[in-house]
Amino acid sequence: MKRRAFIAGLGAAAWPMVARAQQSAMPVVGFLHLSSPLTGAHRGGVFLRGLSEAGFVAGQNVTVEYRWAEEHPDRLSALAAELVSQNVNVIVAAGSIDVALAAKEATPTIPIAFGVPADPVKFGLVKSLARPGGNATGVNYFTVEVLAKRLGLLHEIVPRASRVAVLVNPAETTNTAITEGEIKGAAVTLGLQILVFKAKTNDEIDAAFAALSDARSDALFVAPSAFFNERRVQLAILAARHAIPTAGGVRDYPETGGLMSYGTSISDMFRQVGAYAGRMLKGEKPADIPVSQVTKFEFVINLRTAKA
Repeated sequence: MKRRAFIAGLGAAAWPMVARAQQSAMPVVGFLHLSSPLTGAHRGGVFLRGLSEAGFVAGQNVTVEYRWAEEHPDRLSALAAELVSQNVNVIVAAGSIDVALAAKEATPTIPIAFGVPADPVKFGLVKSLARPGGNATGVNYFTVEVLAKRLGLLHEIVPRASRVAVLVNPAETTNTAITEGEIKGAAVTLGLQILVFKAKTNDEIDAAFAALSDARSDALFVAPSAFFNERRVQLAILAARHAIPTAGGVRDYPETGGLMSYGTSISDMFRQVGAYAGRMLKGEKPADIPVSQVTKFEFVINLRTAKA
């Protein structure tokens, strides 16, 4: 009897160990993002939907390890290194060039599914769109390429505007450099004067609006930025307070009160990246999966703001 009791007790004690072993046997996806868990929850949810389309459900047959930079780009390298040290099976690096570059620099072997707003060939993420040739592939969702187009649409909507303020986040160095170069070139063609204002905190956004108002800016162009995306309500309130027409890159801006947006669907990009991660989990090599380029663009105007 005692022997049977001992065997039964041993089985009960061993069960948690078996359960843990089964759980650890599940593939692990590392999700690296520039924002915080609170503000980035929606993007993460859309990514999970794309992952499920590929047959992987978090907690059932895949584990997701999240790393959030809390809007501090300088933390990305360390967070990417953490994921590598945990031997994740795939790293998802979507939302900005800096996130993708941090993942790429952290590992030459772990598959990376990226979603980037600029040409991934130009930044060394892949050798070519058709044949990536390395450990990374994903989606190019054309934010950089449509900066001039968005400025032109803002000029058409507000034709009397001659002095356009451009709000950039200096902490996101890559986005800032690209935006300033593209916008200044487009402004010459359109005959516009560009005034650049910088902000990387809530208080600095408040100060930038006060400064651009004092400078008699006629309109505001918000640069691509994960930080600004998450502060879109603050931007909309300040734009209304200072009565300045504002253009963003994603429909979230006019939906929260901004005047207009022109660009691709960020939500759809995260869904596609989730599907890419699923393909890699199934064994497809990133080197052989072509980079996809978003072909659907959205031009959104908030009519209430336009009338105001």
